[in-house]
Amino acid sequence: MRLRPILALLLVLAIAAPALPSIATVASAQESTAEMPPMPRPRPDPESLSARPASGAGQPATPATEAIAALTSAPQPVTLSARITQDGAPIPDGLVWRIFDTQPDASGELALVAKSDLGAPTVELPPGEYVVHVAYGRAQTSEPLSVAPGTNEKAFILEAGALRLNSAVTGDIAIPTDQLKFDIFTAGDAGDRTLVAEGLLPNDIVTLNAGTYHIVSYFGTVNAVVRADLRVEPGQLTDATLYHHASEVSFKLVSEEGGEAIADVEWTIKTADGATVFSELGAFPSTVLAEGDYLVLAKQGEQVFNREFQVQAGSVREIEVLTTVY
Repeated sequence: MRLRPILALLLVLAIAAPALPSIATVASAQESTAEMPPMPRPRPDPESLSARPASGAGQPATPATEAIAALTSAPQPVTLSARITQDGAPIPDGLVWRIFDTQPDASGELALVAKSDLGAPTVELPPGEYVVHVAYGRAQTSEPLSVAPGTNEKAFILEAGALRLNSAVTGDIAIPTDQLKFDIFTAGDAGDRTLVAEGLLPNDIVTLNAGTYHIVSYFGTVNAVVRADLRVEPGQLTDATLYHHASEVSFKLVSEEGGEAIADVEWTIKTADGATVFSELGAFPSTVLAEGDYLVLAKQGEQVFNREFQVQAGSVREIEVLTTVY
């Protein structure tokens, strides 16, 4: 009786035994799959990266990001200075500083962010890139400026000199200062010159960047003009005198030589080729004329009197026109 239960148990074990290897194989495959590395993700499109917002954009601010933003946007001290030459002393005053942002404003111009008239100003600027323009008289220069967190300093070298102008009539005849003025242009061909300074008086000292300039001297207001190219050296004062071939001439209409000037006369001065260079109403007009041949017309009422004359460089000369036709 006991033998039959034992035989039944052995029969069950024999039937179940072939299935055990299959179970072990499945378990081994599952373990192998769990240990495999993950598949790599697709590489993103570079164009989509450029369109993505900056890191941290749209993310809630934290104390750390707020501290970084405050540090990179807070104005920082910037000290500026300028010298005439590399070895010169700092310029104490007379400077004009202008600081511009590098990004154009709505009008397309660089926005002015700071200005100072001090010799060595200290301005407060947020970190970033700027353009600094400094002028000393008519000498000037512009340079980029990078502002970083902390103390910033920038020194400028103008490489400038000075020019003092005067004029005289050939023969060292002095010219009244109220009859002289000067214009300064950049050097080069006439069509390429740029006006640097206009209407300067004699003996005015003008500060300029070192270089060559085209100088125009005007004696009177008609045609006595002298031109010259002059060189300005850095750190030096250049004195220059320009010589005019001209003369101051006065006129009077008289009924006899040496007589009294007749009033209410209309005067016209013409060059040898017929160009009118001067006209005035009065008894005793005066003007400055360059060397050359001229014709003077004196009209009184319906009568016109005339005389040919010649101008040579020298002192003031008086021209009498008699009330007869020459």
